[in-house]
Amino acid sequence: MTVSILLADDQDLVRTSMRIMIDVEPDLEVVGEAADGEAAVAMAARLRPDVVVMDIRMPKTDGVAATRRIMSEPDPPAVLALTTFDIDEYLFGTLQAGAAGFVLKKDSASTLLDGIRAVARGNGFVSPGPTRRLIARVSGVGGGPCALPAELTPREHDVLALLGHALSNTQIARRLHIEESTVKSHVQNVLTKLGARTRVQAALIASRAGLLDGPTP
Repeated sequence: MTVSILLADDQDLVRTSMRIMIDVEPDLEVVGEAADGEAAVAMAARLRPDVVVMDIRMPKTDGVAATRRIMSEPDPPAVLALTTFDIDEYLFGTLQAGAAGFVLKKDSASTLLDGIRAVARGNGFVSPGPTRRLIARVSGVGGGPCALPAELTPREHDVLALLGHALSNTQIARRLHIEESTVKSHVQNVLTKLGARTRVQAALIASRAGLLDGPTP
C-alpha cells in the first residue's frame, strides 16, 4: 500500500529535495506541496494524505497552528514536523498540537523516510540526534515527576513506559512477550485514558511522570 504525502515548507528547494528523495521509493508518493501553513491546512483537507511533512516555521500560519487545525479535523493525517532549529518552543508546540514526531532538516534522507513510514504506521518518530535532549528538557519541566493524569493497569503502565523509550508496537510485543494486536489495544487504551492524541504526546507524559528514570519493563 502506497503512503500518500503532503509536503509543507516555504522553501522551494527544500520541497524539491524531499520530493526527489521520496519519488524513488516505491511505497511512498507525494500528492501535493504547500508553501505556507494556510495552504497546508487547505490541501490536507482536500487531498486527505496519509502523512503531512510540516515545516514548523512558515508564513501566514506557522506549523504549530497548522498542525493544531489539521489534527482537529475528523480522521486527520499523521503529521511529521520538520525543523532546522533542533529543540525549541516551536517544536514542543507542534508535538503538543498533535504531531506524531519530528525530523531535522540536517538529518539524512534515510531518517526522513524512516520517519514518514513510522508515523504512517501509527508509530511515533523522534530524530535520533536530539532525543536525549528532548527527554531531558521535558523531564526538567516543573521540577520533580508529576502523577499520571489517569489510572492505568499494570500492563498499560508497562506499555506507556516503553512508548516513552520510543519503541514500536513490534518491539513492545517482543519485550513483553505478547501479541502485536494486544499491544495496539493497550496503546489505544493508554492514549484514551491520558487524553493523548499521539504516541509522542504519551511519551512526553511518561517522561514527566518519571517513567523513563528506572529500568524498562
